[in-house]
Amino acid sequence: MRKLNGSIKTSKISKSFSGKTVLKSIDLDIKNGEIFGLLGPSGAGKTTLIRILTGQLSPDSGNAFIGGTDIRKITGRERRCFGITMDDFGVYERLNCYDNLKIFAGIYGLSKANIKNALKKVGLSNAEKTAAGKLSKGMTGRLKLARAFMTDPDILFLDEPTSGLDPAAAAEIHKMILEEKRHGKTVFLTTHIMTEAEKLCDNIALLNDGKIVEYGKPKEICRKFNDKKTLKIHLTDGRDIEIPLDKNSAETVAELISTGKAETMHTTEPDLETVFMEITGKELFA
Repeated sequence: MRKLNGSIKTSKISKSFSGKTVLKSIDLDIKNGEIFGLLGPSGAGKTTLIRILTGQLSPDSGNAFIGGTDIRKITGRERRCFGITMDDFGVYERLNCYDNLKIFAGIYGLSKANIKNALKKVGLSNAEKTAAGKLSKGMTGRLKLARAFMTDPDILFLDEPTSGLDPAAAAEIHKMILEEKRHGKTVFLTTHIMTEAEKLCDNIALLNDGKIVEYGKPKEICRKFNDKKTLKIHLTDGRDIEIPLDKNSAETVAELISTGKAETMHTTEPDLETVFMEITGKELFA
């Protein structure tokens, strides 16, 4: 089986269900080895786009390419190069972790070693005989990732992989995602969690009502919408002050630093959630 280059490119992808347009002319250009984040509230079209890219749905119009190959020409066997975790991909609660993966290993023609390696990779080696129904949410999330990792995929499609997890469990998932990037994998991540996207993603797209309303590097998008352009300084006496971020403030900043009055300072560009609300009037958590 040939390996797939992990680049993803779409041109004018659109999709409707029962007369309702879910995706409107989606253009993406994701590089091999990149972590790309698709951000938007529930119902924005994120999962639909993953289903199209992984061959589970056909678009009404437009084209999509993975590694330069039209997705319609990627064979079922080649789709083993995809690792997919979706919110509605459940686990068999009565089966233990090992047997959950054994089912999918049989479908893909994988060995017992693949199962063992996947469980080890996500830190579940000691829980392989534990029934899935007895796992914590964090461990269940790791089991789903193990299923995605089993085929040693070139591209990971992760649909809300940390949804409902506590910060500690989410942080463990983040480490695994970053480790996959270090091994050259492409990661297509959907999320509505702004801090997750800022931490993990090389580039993001903000999706609203099926349309991409902003696309680029997280920090660059935030700077683009930095209308305030001020410097916020927390003083040692407990006060916070804001001064214009321009050359006229240089002497003030230098004096505060030299006299030891400035404790911390940072620019006041908005975060991604604020940008999304400014563009759409909606919250990412909606």
